[in-house]
Amino acid sequence: MSYPGNRRPQNRPAQPQKQNSVGFGNQPTQFDEMAIKAFPAEFQMISGCHDSQTSADVSNLNSQFSLPNPQGKAGGACTAALLSVLYDSHRNGTFSSMSWVTLLRSMRQNLLNKGFDQVPQLTSSRLIDVNKPLKLVNDDANASYGTRRAVMIGINYTGQQGQLSGCHNDVKNMIEYLKSYQGFEDRNMTVLMDDGYHHDPTYYNIMDAYRTVVRESRPGDTVFLHYSGHGGRVRDTSGDEDDGFDETLIPVDYQRSGQIVDDDLCTQLVKAMPQGVLVTSLMDCCHSGTVLDLPYRFTADGDAMVRQNEFDFGDIAVVALAACCLFDLLCCLCSALGGMVDGFDM
Repeated sequence: MSYPGNRRPQNRPAQPQKQNSVGFGNQPTQFDEMAIKAFPAEFQMISGCHDSQTSADVSNLNSQFSLPNPQGKAGGACTAALLSVLYDSHRNGTFSSMSWVTLLRSMRQNLLNKGFDQVPQLTSSRLIDVNKPLKLVNDDANASYGTRRAVMIGINYTGQQGQLSGCHNDVKNMIEYLKSYQGFEDRNMTVLMDDGYHHDPTYYNIMDAYRTVVRESRPGDTVFLHYSGHGGRVRDTSGDEDDGFDETLIPVDYQRSGQIVDDDLCTQLVKAMPQGVLVTSLMDCCHSGTVLDLPYRFTADGDAMVRQNEFDFGDIAVVALAACCLFDLLCCLCSALGGMVDGFDM
């Protein structure tokens, strides 16, 4: 039986999508307003590659990325590159001023220097000025009272075809960083790993962990989500994907329970998260570019954040279209009756 995903680096060009650059200083567009209505929380997702690319493993974290006290030798290239850049910024005193542009391009250069051709990218639920300092912890007015939560998932698929070796290390290394530099605590972290010690990262356990963090989160909270494992693609059956494929996460029991499709992640995690919560997600897996189905994107090989103009907002778009049609009808009616109808001065 062939495995549905892999993490071997391959040269696969990214599929072009219709999009336009975001201009800051301009008034929000209808697209931006629909994004706010569709996604109450602020989501920002770092992924290791485009949807059409595969991710890669690192055989020796210490020699290739010089991480401080790495947990084991092997790990995911995306996680290693991110941590390498973050640790450097703290050592150099530049973290507080580091932008998403600097972070992703530094990751990209770091990966290229080590022989990996994958292209990191950022997708988000909000229009972000990627040239301004990034934030990993909520700076909302309520954030001083907020809880910092995390869901950390590492799957090595021990004993299965397609077994990996570094996903547990990815999770351990990221936990160490979050606790040391971002103020996270063990008591507010949910860890799923197929290591015989933690709860297994099964389909049910992964989705339950996501639903639980949604249920527990409040305005002002900060959430960090980390997934390191296999990612895949399946045929899109809902018609919301330009390339005809849904992106997936592959749980440890995928042969019995199936893959976790991006549509379900978007509905049960992203759209369900309460307003006022800042969520940062790191997806270190293949085909991860749009696995959370977010409407804005910036890539390390690009120049600006872009709106993904073909993005499907679902019912939100239908309501917005109906409102536009109603407004146009009122305008026509007012014009026909001399410019004044029930207080509408046209």
